[in-house]
Amino acid sequence: MTRTSPRRKVPPDFWSGRLKQGRDFLEAARQAIDFAEPGQNANPIVSQIVLSAIAYSDALTAKRAGIVNTQDHAAAPKLLRDILRDQLPDSQERKFRRILAKKDESQYGARPELVSYAKLLFEDLEAFAQWAEDAATSGR
Repeated sequence: MTRTSPRRKVPPDFWSGRLKQGRDFLEAARQAIDFAEPGQNANPIVSQIVLSAIAYSDALTAKRAGIVNTQDHAAAPKLLRDILRDQLPDSQERKFRRILAKKDESQYGARPELVSYAKLLFEDLEAFAQWAEDAATSGR
């Protein structure tokens, strides 16, 4: 059977596991940045940043609507917008899109990313994560 939708239903408690994954990937990225050398290939760090952002988005969509994005991560911001509507600040959507834009390049590309860029992207992740934590744990 072929999946035709980039969305799938998840059980009610799925969101809390994805929230923990978001936190764990964020912490792994933080630790990697702390130990990174200036000339080092930062693609593994960027990959963890991307995975963290995806997990935070999944946590929100799972909690609010019982669904998550699958396969096409470029569609994740649209799903987040569809579910949260005006509760998704434009600034957070931009951060999420900027992070996701690095997914394929960091995970499958051949060009190494700079540690200085990973640090900037991590700042976007921290802001997105804080907003997502607040949104996930609030009653709204």
